[in-house]
Amino acid sequence: MIQPVAAGIVAGITGFASSFALVIAGLHAVGASDAQASSGLLTLCFAVAILCIVLARVYRMPISFAWSTPGAALLIAASATTNDFSAAVGAFAVCGLLIVLCGLWPALGRAITRIPKSIASAMLAGILFPICLAPVLAVTQIPALAIPVVAVWLVLFRLAPRWAVPAAMLVAAIGIGVSAGSGWLSSSSMSLVPAFVFVPPHFDAFVIVSLGLPLFIVTMAGQNVPGFVVMSSFGYTVPPRPVLVASGAVTAVGALFGGHAVNLAAITAAIMAGPDSHPDRSRRWIATFASGFVYIVFGLGAGFAVALISASPPILITAVAGLALLGALVGAVTSALEDAAQRIPAIATFLVTASGIVIVGIGSAFWGLLVGGLIMLVAASPWPRPRARA
Repeated sequence: MIQPVAAGIVAGITGFASSFALVIAGLHAVGASDAQASSGLLTLCFAVAILCIVLARVYRMPISFAWSTPGAALLIAASATTNDFSAAVGAFAVCGLLIVLCGLWPALGRAITRIPKSIASAMLAGILFPICLAPVLAVTQIPALAIPVVAVWLVLFRLAPRWAVPAAMLVAAIGIGVSAGSGWLSSSSMSLVPAFVFVPPHFDAFVIVSLGLPLFIVTMAGQNVPGFVVMSSFGYTVPPRPVLVASGAVTAVGALFGGHAVNLAAITAAIMAGPDSHPDRSRRWIATFASGFVYIVFGLGAGFAVALISASPPILITAVAGLALLGALVGAVTSALEDAAQRIPAIATFLVTASGIVIVGIGSAFWGLLVGGLIMLVAASPWPRPRARA
């Protein structure tokens, strides 16, 4: 019993500490106040906890969940699209309803997974690229705070990779506390005790296209599909319908309190579904069950987390997020360029998405998909090709 519980605790700590700063920064980027960001993080923690506890117990499998980390990165990229948090909440809700629809209507899920992997990966790489530049910028702009963070990350990346990002976040928190002085907590404009804050959704067509649809795509293609693959690699057949319907419904409801998206876990799932969790596969569900309670504990600290992030130079928090997302960026770039025949459409998708352009109120993630798809169609068309000269 101790071994799977310990694995669940490690997975919970790793999942929260490696990306909570990115979630808060993303919610702030699309217009959330401190109280709304705290509510969003609290909601996500409780949503993950409920899904982990209930589904692991019902199916006796280590079916684990997390918030959408690529989705949080997308929020930062969408900052030029909207600063109306009610409109962002409407987009979150649409994303959740589409995930439910994937569970109820498998054809939609198959259609999403048929988006060329190179294009979907290139869009994700374009979203992550500006964030992964942040450590470089932070070192040049605030070296006293950023250099220790990067140095600790680098050392632990070599010695204990699982703890590299949490340790970097801890060093950043210490630096923030020292630089802001002893009164930063008392000067916070919000209560450190988190509370659920209802945000009435506003359904703006442009924001739904710019944010809701890309959030749905990166959550499905970048999180849910890999989550199913990870579980399959450890010999578990996860029923897709209840997983997608449950996570989509929780996302849609959680959106009304500021949460952006919940999905199957991939990286932390490997901790809980693998043999290190327990030699007996039938006992590994206990790890996921235990991780749910870890998220509840962390959720109760959401107010403190938001106050900490609000006291920090924004570039420092983005830098920590960039360190956390380097592996995801490498994976996305590798996947995007894997097929030589699709490299030009993939690079075009990457460049348009990374540019951050906004056209007619629609953000760059949508235009990246559109441009990449059009180039791929033209390249594959049966039109006559010019003959090479002798």
